[in-house]
Amino acid sequence: MYDIEINRLNGQPLSLGEFKGKYILFVNVASKCGFTSQYKDLQNLYEQFKNILVIVGIPCNQFGNQEPGNASDISTFCETNYGIRFPMTQKIDVTGSQQHPLYQWLTQKKLNGVKNSTVKWNFQKYLVNPEGILIDYYYSITLPTSSKIIKHLK
Repeated sequence: MYDIEINRLNGQPLSLGEFKGKYILFVNVASKCGFTSQYKDLQNLYEQFKNILVIVGIPCNQFGNQEPGNASDISTFCETNYGIRFPMTQKIDVTGSQQHPLYQWLTQKKLNGVKNSTVKWNFQKYLVNPEGILIDYYYSITLPTSSKIIKHLK
């Protein structure tokens, strides 16, 4: 997983390898979704556990056309409305024939060694442990501050 290439929202490479030794919570995000308010909880979680956790926000426009903006629009929205400080990536596909390699790894047991899954909607979360092993995934209705997630960080 650490060798998968993805770019930050600003176009610069984001090395997942720099997060070795920390939990990583990958979240496909969207600015115009009923779950968009989870950005607040994501930022709070990031601030609370930043010594052991990194959150990676991954904009995606595949569900309900709810992330139509460009990189600048997304960045401005996140900073202005939620004060987001965790890394955000380029907009990618998380399902389908153009699925990004990161989401191939997250959703396919043959790659992650743990389990298969399907991304159902915006704000689905995938938690990876400090050794780069998938712990579990959580559907959109699971809040970032849920005990299902926090119990792994304590």
